[in-house]
Amino acid sequence: MQYMILIHSEPMDGPNPGEPGFEDTMAPWMAYNQKLIDGGHYVAADQLQGIETATTIRRAYGAGDTIVDGPFAETKEHLGGFYIVEAKDLDEALALAAEVPIPAGSLEVRPVVPS
Repeated sequence: MQYMILIHSEPMDGPNPGEPGFEDTMAPWMAYNQKLIDGGHYVAADQLQGIETATTIRRAYGAGDTIVDGPFAETKEHLGGFYIVEAKDLDEALALAAEVPIPAGSLEVRPVVPS
């Protein structure tokens, strides 16, 4: 069964690609990705751009759509990325999520509805 791991964390300050220290910053993430691949768990993953790039479509019953910038949530954490993993059950998905190398934040695990 597939599970989505939603990564909520504070925006990470760190070197950008090509800058000194970038490879060191990314090493735990690359190791985690490789572990998922080697274990047959990896389905998809990506990092999301900053919250300042978000656009939201708000929809209400009987009214048209309204498009606004950002989610406007007053929070330190934001949705920073995701993994979709293959796991035999929720316990295994939670174990995989527990290894995501974020220093602080939260990891939300949800089953994906089979298509």
